Amino acid sequence: MGWTLILLVSAAVLLLILSFFKEKRSVAEREIEQFSISMMEEVQQLQRQIRTIELDSEILAQEVGLQSKSNDQRILLREILDLYKRGYSIEGIALETKQTENEIKLLLTPYMVTKSEGRQVANDS
Repeated sequence: MGWTLILLVSAAVLLLILSFFKEKRSVAEREIEQFSISMMEEVQQLQRQIRTIELDSEILAQEVGLQSKSNDQRILLREILDLYKRGYSIEGIALETKQTENEIKLLLTPYMVTKSEGRQVANDS
């Protein structure tokens, strides 16, 4: 009976020690997870900034020689161009931005590439 009691107490102490090591490991895992989440958020923010810069550069390339637009117009054009590049239809863009379809077509005209233009460029080279 004495041996059984000693065996049970030593098993309990051993399990208690193991639980401390497990808890330390879980704290480290939580820290790693938080670091991973913060890195993912930073990457997403950088991707949004890159997308904005790409759209701005395309807008600037089309505006060369033209009067520059106001900041609100630039933001609207950036949003419209972004939706267009992501595959939204003209109607969908109009609904999303609360503009008329004609306004959307007018704003997107310099940025739309028809299939024949693409073929001409490929054939020219």
